[in-house]
Amino acid sequence: MQATVPAGLDEKEAEIYGRLDPARLPKHIAIIMDGNGRWARKRHLPRVAGHRAGVTSVRYVVECASRIGIPSLTLYAFSEENWKRRPKAEVDFLMQLLGRYLKQEVPTLHKNNVRLQYIGRLHELPTGVQEKMEWARKELARNSGMVLTLALNYSARSEIVDAFKSVVRAATSNGGIEHLKIDEDTISQHLYTSHLPDPDLVIRTSGEMRLSNFLLWQLAYAEIYVTPTLWPEFRGTHLLEGIADYQKRDRRYGGLNDSHSAPAPAVASRGASRAGRS
Repeated sequence: MQATVPAGLDEKEAEIYGRLDPARLPKHIAIIMDGNGRWARKRHLPRVAGHRAGVTSVRYVVECASRIGIPSLTLYAFSEENWKRRPKAEVDFLMQLLGRYLKQEVPTLHKNNVRLQYIGRLHELPTGVQEKMEWARKELARNSGMVLTLALNYSARSEIVDAFKSVVRAATSNGGIEHLKIDEDTISQHLYTSHLPDPDLVIRTSGEMRLSNFLLWQLAYAEIYVTPTLWPEFRGTHLLEGIADYQKRDRRYGGLNDSHSAPAPAVASRGASRAGRS
């Protein structure tokens, strides 16, 4: 039985969606948006032109994901390493671009019933940018659709450090550190992403084969899809192609598939999904 195509998809998107199983869509997709600089260099343009073009891709991808009913989409927009290692002029431009994006895109996000969240060391961002971020979040807070999470000034290692600090603070104010108990669920509850399920699918553009310090804890069992497409050229069709590839995977979480005589144990909880591999 062919899937009912959601409204708003273009002809090519609809054709790819028709091959998908709507019951097996990822609950959470994370995307490492890479290739802005290379896209600009190929066109003999300044790097900032690639960043500006990348914003258009964000719009297309967010709209496609929300239209097909993806519950959560997380975009790696600005890493902690970017903050420390990129030229100041480029960082300043990225901060201005973020502010403009939020101002311009809130009506479109609202039309698509999208909610907005952020992860990262947000307190280190410029005060004016933080104010625009909070304004946009509040404007979209009453929506009930997809949760769009922007990773800004984000580092997975810093997130894990901050999670342990948070665990210790919580224990100190609740009976003392001698009662501290740390397990996987405790750590997950103190991560920036405690409001989200772990990603089922992580997409990296530009063909690079690395995670770049992105959601290292949460991606333990995510399926990885790498495309050579540079981020400014990435569209809804590419997102759907990634989902189609994801649906071909056999996700065993360390167990056995149905072709083996011993059935795989049920994954009972988020913590169980991270159990050791066989």
